[in-house]
Amino acid sequence: MTSRYRSSEASQGLNSPSPRRRTVVKAAAATAVLAGPLAAALPARAATDAPAFLHGVASGDPLPDGILLWTRVTPTSTAIPGSGLGPDTEVSWTVAKDKAFTTIVSKGSLTATAASDHTVKADIRGLEPATDYWFRFSAGGTDSPVARTRTAPAANAAVAGLRFGVVTCANWEAGYFSSYRHLAARGDLDAWLHLGDYIYEYKSGEYAARGMVVRPHSPANEIITLADYRTRHGKYKTDPDLQALHHKAPVVAIWDDHEFADNAWSGGAVNHTEGAEGTWTARQAAAKQAYFEWMPVRPAIEGTTYRRLRFGKLADLSLLDLRSFRSQQASTASGTVDDPNRTITGRAQLDWLKAGLKASDTTWRLVGNSVMIAPFVIGSLTADLLKPLAKLLDLPQDGIGVNTDQWDGYTDDRRELLAHLRSNAIGNTVFLTGDIHMSWANDVPVDAGTYPLSASAATEFVITSVTSDNLDDIVKVPEGTVSAIAAPLIQIANRHVHWVDTDRHGYGVLDITADRAQMDYYVLSDRTNANATSSWARSYRTRTGTQKVERTYDPV
Repeated sequence: MTSRYRSSEASQGLNSPSPRRRTVVKAAAATAVLAGPLAAALPARAATDAPAFLHGVASGDPLPDGILLWTRVTPTSTAIPGSGLGPDTEVSWTVAKDKAFTTIVSKGSLTATAASDHTVKADIRGLEPATDYWFRFSAGGTDSPVARTRTAPAANAAVAGLRFGVVTCANWEAGYFSSYRHLAARGDLDAWLHLGDYIYEYKSGEYAARGMVVRPHSPANEIITLADYRTRHGKYKTDPDLQALHHKAPVVAIWDDHEFADNAWSGGAVNHTEGAEGTWTARQAAAKQAYFEWMPVRPAIEGTTYRRLRFGKLADLSLLDLRSFRSQQASTASGTVDDPNRTITGRAQLDWLKAGLKASDTTWRLVGNSVMIAPFVIGSLTADLLKPLAKLLDLPQDGIGVNTDQWDGYTDDRRELLAHLRSNAIGNTVFLTGDIHMSWANDVPVDAGTYPLSASAATEFVITSVTSDNLDDIVKVPEGTVSAIAAPLIQIANRHVHWVDTDRHGYGVLDITADRAQMDYYVLSDRTNANATSSWARSYRTRTGTQKVERTYDPV
């Protein structure tokens, strides 16, 4: 192959501005002296001021002819994340067809500056479709780790199969990221999807593993300022398991609430106190800027994560932003769940989603969806289970079975979307969902009240948390205890739910062929053990044309 040498501009952080209060953090805590807590976010390094790549490298948003590459260089020992310190530093990148870099196909350079927290992103084009590439960065004579990435198939290519890792809800203080390690070890992923809560915003000790901090994060305070968000992202990127997965395959990521604050909406969040913690506008802008600096995400619309990727004729993937435009969660003051004036998507995004689903000519229409779309009512759970479930789902703890942070809280948007799927005979729509810290396999009924007599418009695979507390953790009982009691009751009250596991942590592997889309659910032996093992739990699939989920008894 003839080598092609291209340069690329850096994609800098995008700065786009747009209350259950767990704690109130004084403003002074958010602007504490940086040196000590920020230094804790970095791994040990040699006593030298040579540039270093302490946060690994990453790639994301694969296209048929391109990929987005990311790294963060530490130019000097004082230029730690969030510090605002450090000189401008030239960072070069190289892309090759082989791990030994004997066949170089693209190279160029960027300038890392304190203004972008010394992160750089290179949007590489001119590559071949459905092809593995290797890349690295260099600065001041220091090379980064070498990483693998992969481009998407050509838009009109007949693709036999696709395989994606699927993860969500990775709380640093609640355990180790073994799910990432096990996905990295597979070596068979076209990409991996992160469905939100890549980071958590809480102060140290506020939200851990059954109340126990497995490993402290940085900064110790709740993150509020731009420096705070940068520091927390930097801490996460030091995790060896997270780095390993970023080094093996491209990520496709969306955000949920904890990249901002718990139960975020367009005008605020449950975990934000206006005034005492500054303005929501400023906090949201800081969170978004840090996210786009630190994540290999190519936003289609500035300041959001909704965009669409295509993987040949087999599948397209519509990625949603369900925080930037949503109305406040329903309450007596903010309206009811059925209020047609309330929205989870915003008008423009819903129209974009509907138009894309209708125009799609692929076999499968995947939707990256941060909160559950299938309806859910609690049913006749006993009081001892109802209260912890209500706590986990942010429900009123008086037996009202609606999670207003999910699509259940925005029923007019859901009705419109599902009616659109039915009226236009749009089949093979699969929602891929995070947030809820449980595993689910759902039909998505047009009318849950009469299901299964009414139609199913789509299917949904919900992935449990990497580490964040689920139901047995809240009740503090042995794993499996709660699920054995709660799951049958949940399924009786929700006949479209084929399976729910309320208790375990892990990840999913989505395998797609022309005939079916299958989710294999994997669970960890112990999230608090850095060497946790992984085991297959269950598999569910939806066969083409059915819009229904069925169990299958072997992983792919």
